Amino acid sequence: MNGPVSGAGAAWLLARLRIRRLLNLASTPLRRKKPGRAATASKRRGRWLLPVFVALMMTLAFTHMSYGIVLNLQCELAPGTACDAQMQESERQQVAAGELAGGSFGPAVKAGLALELTLLWLVALLVPLGSRELAQPDWDLEWLVTLPVQRKALLWARVLERSVTNPTGMLVLWPTCAVIAWLAGLRWSAPFAALAAALVLLLLAAVLRTLADTGLRLRLAPSQLRNLQAAISLAAMPLIYLVIALSLPGGGVTMEWARAWPAWTLWTPPGVALQWLEARTLSATLGWFAVLAAQAALLAWAGVALLAHLLSAGVVATSSRESSRSARTAGKPLRTLPATPLQRRELRLLGRDRTFLVQSLLVPVVIIGSQMLFSGRLHDVAQLGQDQMLLASIAFGLGSYVLLLSAFQTINTEGQSLWMLYTFPHTLERMLVQKAQLWAVLALAYPAAVFSIGIAYTPHIDAQLAARMLLVALGMPVFALIAVALGVWASDPLAQEAHARVRPTYVYLYSMLAALYGFALYTEVWQYRLAVVVLVASLALALWQKARDHLPYLLDPTAAPPPRVSAADGMVAALLFFAVQAIALAVVHRSDGPPPLSQLAIALAVAGVVVYGLMRLAYWRMGTSGVPVLLAGPVLPAVTTGLACAVPAIAVGVLWMLALRHFHVPLPQTGGGIAPWLLLAVACVAAPLCEEFIFRGLLFGGLRRSLPRAAAMAASAALFAVVHPPLSMLPVFVLGLCTAYAFDRQRGLLAPAIAHAVYNAAMIAAQA
Repeated sequence: MNGPVSGAGAAWLLARLRIRRLLNLASTPLRRKKPGRAATASKRRGRWLLPVFVALMMTLAFTHMSYGIVLNLQCELAPGTACDAQMQESERQQVAAGELAGGSFGPAVKAGLALELTLLWLVALLVPLGSRELAQPDWDLEWLVTLPVQRKALLWARVLERSVTNPTGMLVLWPTCAVIAWLAGLRWSAPFAALAAALVLLLLAAVLRTLADTGLRLRLAPSQLRNLQAAISLAAMPLIYLVIALSLPGGGVTMEWARAWPAWTLWTPPGVALQWLEARTLSATLGWFAVLAAQAALLAWAGVALLAHLLSAGVVATSSRESSRSARTAGKPLRTLPATPLQRRELRLLGRDRTFLVQSLLVPVVIIGSQMLFSGRLHDVAQLGQDQMLLASIAFGLGSYVLLLSAFQTINTEGQSLWMLYTFPHTLERMLVQKAQLWAVLALAYPAAVFSIGIAYTPHIDAQLAARMLLVALGMPVFALIAVALGVWASDPLAQEAHARVRPTYVYLYSMLAALYGFALYTEVWQYRLAVVVLVASLALALWQKARDHLPYLLDPTAAPPPRVSAADGMVAALLFFAVQAIALAVVHRSDGPPPLSQLAIALAVAGVVVYGLMRLAYWRMGTSGVPVLLAGPVLPAVTTGLACAVPAIAVGVLWMLALRHFHVPLPQTGGGIAPWLLLAVACVAAPLCEEFIFRGLLFGGLRRSLPRAAAMAASAALFAVVHPPLSMLPVFVLGLCTAYAFDRQRGLLAPAIAHAVYNAAMIAAQA
């Protein structure tokens, strides 16, 4: 570059530089890396799968929600609509879609859509603003201001970069605009028009965001900035629930706002974007696009001019140090608490950090409260005593959100001082366990308060309410362990950008596990509850073991633990086994009624073979150590141990079968159009070998690394039982204990496979 660079050229070059850096950071997991150490694997291997999957699922989910919002607005606001409140939700959507297919949006529906876009634009502005430290100066702006470039060029570069690197804004605005454009008749050009509209709105959000975190930093003290950030965090979360409420029949308070939303808001940037997407003629399209472009250009120019004025005296504030706190606030009362020194230190830091305090203890209340109120599910406090499911869901939701915003951030809150924990006379694992215990106790306070309020309005406490209270109480320590474990994987202590130190995909994974546990609170079938509790508890143990293996490599940017068999591998194999089994059973059993024993055996065998082949292939490609083998010693002791361990399992199975027949419980039939020799081959050869590889070799072997033998036997046997039909859970659990003992004695799969095969043969013979 030989000649001088204009302001616009400099802004474009700097924006490209910033975007290129962010893209490089995002695409690092996709590129091949040289091994950091000879004994370890690359830390980035396979990490791109989860972000891609989560991004795809979130985009599809938000698109589906946006489609439901438009149709619900048509049913609720359009005059003369054929939608009936007595219709099913699917029928209402069909009627609304038919009405929108033949014409444009009505004035009332337009006003509702303008409200939706305005709320989503506020989400795109406030969520990124509240997720970063406002009081921390921007090192890049301080460095770039030394370049021979005008200050306005730097500001335009920052605005352009933030316009296209706002994943939250793109997630909420682009699907919504695409759905509006599709229903307005643009069809396959809708995604491109929606992208243009979203980028214009994100440009204005970037201007306001830069005004807040760059301009206000020079006018407010750090303590005031932290208070402002806490207020922004509180205000940002209810907005998304206000939008979600528009997709529900009735719409709650948000639908009332939509009915009263003024027509002049259609001339604001979100309203003009809506008018442009909804335009049906070329002249209208060009006209509204010109209005939108003029508004965006004028507002962006005014915002950058104001920023330039705010930064006229420099980019670093002077005398912005906080006043020191009084020494008497050192926390003498904390010394009397029955807690470890590390836990008392966490409480002291929590009391000093207002932003973290608000995010951890107040934001969950705002999230759950706004979700219940705006959706119309909670009308008054007395309803908590009348609706047990609602009471349990609010109690668990509060506790799980507290853990997400606190225990999940355990590694991240240490920041650049994380290395100091490695110098303490305790292992990092032990310190994380203490933090998980502390946050579990704090999180339990919220369900306790909610249940106390509900019980005050409950006429009587029955067994179902007691069971739900027990489930919520059990869920808090389990999800505290899950949150800390996922937080280890989600945190990147070496990231230069504050917002990049936590990977949002793991937040989504935690939310999915919490939703799975919430299913146990709603169902009244005890088998389903037991299956969910066993599954989530096993996942917690597996994730914790995986996180523990990762702890020594947290501060190494290139290395990861060497691949070895873990309990997490067993959990993945078990979940895949359950899914493939369900698919295979749906294929072979197409009639009504319970499937016969032969079809159950075929489904189990197919699932075992598929999972066995996939796991073996994965281990071979990764060079994993500790893969279970069939025989680890002499043959005769393995056979003898297998036969001996089959005896108690057969005894329990026969007694269980006799008890079921005594109480006239229908048992699976042995028919199904399969030859007896084929049934025996499937049940006594294929199924034992594959299932023992999964549940004993992988799951029990992985759990044995971090649990005593009895605990590992019980955990693996419980998971083995819940993936089988509910009627056979008890004898299968005993079989799991016996085969785990055989595997632990012989260190090979032959002994548990023999015990499993003999048990299956005995049960088939007894059933026949």
